[in-house]
Amino acid sequence: MPSLSDDLAGIDRLIHEPARLTILTALSSCLKADFLFLQSLTGLTAGNLSTHLTRLEEAGLISIEKTIVGKRTNTEARITPTGKAAVKRHWEQLDELRRRASSV
Repeated sequence: MPSLSDDLAGIDRLIHEPARLTILTALSSCLKADFLFLQSLTGLTAGNLSTHLTRLEEAGLISIEKTIVGKRTNTEARITPTGKAAVKRHWEQLDELRRRASSV
């Protein structure tokens, strides 16, 4: 059986980072979310949010769609099936870690 430290080392750092976990958790509960909503939710600057969204998109966890609305660009994010599975797995890992840590 792996040790708690092994389990901790196995946590996906891409997902576990607080801002990205917030983004993925929010997207898990809706069809899509726009940039301004995610910015308000996370409290990140536009540049930081953009960087996190890019990392998640490059990993295949979300998809980004940019459209023009009026004269402005509208950015919307959706979680992918891969992203949903990764978030589910992440929460299961955390639940297991919590369970094992409380039994020590």
